This record gives sequence, structure tokens and C-alpha cells, in this order.
Amino acid sequence: MSSVPAYELHDGTSIPAVGFGTYPLSGEDGIEAMVSALGHGYRLLDSAVNYRNEAEVGEALRRSGLPREDVMLATKVPGRFHRGDLAVQSLRDSAARLGVERLDLALIHWPNPSQELYVDAWRGLVQAQQEGLVRSIGVSNFTAAHLQDIITATGVTPVVNQIELHPYFPQADMVAEHERLGIRTQAWSPLGKAATPHQERAVTAAAEQLDVTPGQVVLRWHVQRGSLPLPKSATPERQQANLDVFGFELTQEQMDAITALGRPDGRLFGGDPDVHEEM
Repeated sequence: MSSVPAYELHDGTSIPAVGFGTYPLSGEDGIEAMVSALGHGYRLLDSAVNYRNEAEVGEALRRSGLPREDVMLATKVPGRFHRGDLAVQSLRDSAARLGVERLDLALIHWPNPSQELYVDAWRGLVQAQQEGLVRSIGVSNFTAAHLQDIITATGVTPVVNQIELHPYFPQADMVAEHERLGIRTQAWSPLGKAATPHQERAVTAAAEQLDVTPGQVVLRWHVQRGSLPLPKSATPERQQANLDVFGFELTQEQMDAITALGRPDGRLFGGDPDVHEEM
């Protein structure tokens, strides 16, 4: 089993430096994959209402035999609950599906700016935290402007912002903004999915030199940038490899070469937070 370091968040809680993405795992196969991940040492399971697998996440935790306090469960509030009272209700419903009394981390999934309700949704998360329904609160897919809006309105800064982040879309400006605000960057699709940045020479050369896999190189790139990757794999061997990224280090030259793979159109799909809507 791999041992994973942790980051301290600005609210005083800690979070594993690598988490396990659960989309699109579901059903019995999904439960088995998550139990396997927990067995390999993952201690953060990242879910969402719209993943439709919160019940499976909760069942995986129970089957793992791990103490509840050892595993961080995260979920996300969808756009259809972007009102203060509805956001709180969404989190209550999530806790019930997960089978837990309190959520560890709750995020707003997308800002959905055309609704102009993400500030209200954030107020709901703040209320839920005050009521003890959730320990830590954050956001996902928020731009710098969205972050400023919610911080100005409430005085509460998210502990994390989960954004699309991989070698083809390194998001240097957002990472810098997070550092300025004390927000931990989380990376969804950290390996780039079908875009296959792991096949690029900048990645494969580093893998050959360090005797690790290209996927491990990409995940190590995330770790050294301070971003928290959330890789997903149903394959036990790959689960283990994806977590085994703390025994080697990339040189600055290797880091720069991978970052230089970034493209102006590097998004995996049209997921621009200023226009993308997810209900």
C-alpha cells in the first residue's frame, strides 16, 4: 500500500496530495474498483451528484473496512441546486446517499454564470459548513472572476478549486491565482484522457530516464506544481502506479518541457466556465 503525503488547507484540515476520481464508476464494478483503490492507499474519493455514484462511493468505504475518519469523501452541488437553501438540501441528500453524517468536502460543480446564482450557492455551502453538515467547502471550474465574486460577497475563501488541468492545458494563471489566495488547486482529467499527453517526447523521455511510466511522470508534474491530481482507473495495477509518484523527482528542465506542451485550445471539450452550463 502506498503512503500519500497530505496538504494542509487554509481552514486547518488536511487533504491527501493525490485523490481518486470516481467518474464514471458505478454499479458493482464501480464499487469493486473503489474498494481496490482504497486498498492501494487512496484516502480521497472524489464524487458528485451528477456522477450518480454517491451510493457506490459510500458502499465502497463500508466494504473497505477502513475507519470513516481515515477517508475523505468529496461531492459537488449541481447547477439545478444553485440557490442557498437548495444547495444545503443537495448536501443533505448527498450525505444520505453516501451513508455518512457529515461530508468532508463539498464543491460547487460549475459556476453556470448565466444563472447568476453561484454566489447564492456559495452562501449555501457556507451555511452548511456552519451547521456542521460539511467540514470543508470549495468550488470547481471557477475562474478568477468567479472566485472574487464569492469571496467579496461572503468573506469566505474556498479551500480548493478543482479545474481542468493537464499538460495540454497547464492553467498557469489560475494556479498562480490560487497560490495568491491560499486555495489548493485540484486537477480533473490530470492525465489528459484521450488527448494522450503521456505519448509526448517530453514525457516519455523523462519516464525512460527515471524508470517510471509516462503516466507517473505526468502525475509527478502535477505534484511538483502543487496541484492535487484526481486520476481515475479501474485497473488495480494502474491505481497503484498512479499513487506511486513520491519516490522520484523531475528536474526543472523536465518540468518546463512538459508545461511547454500547453496549447491555446488545450481543453478536452468546450468546458469554458464562462459559458459551459451543467445542471
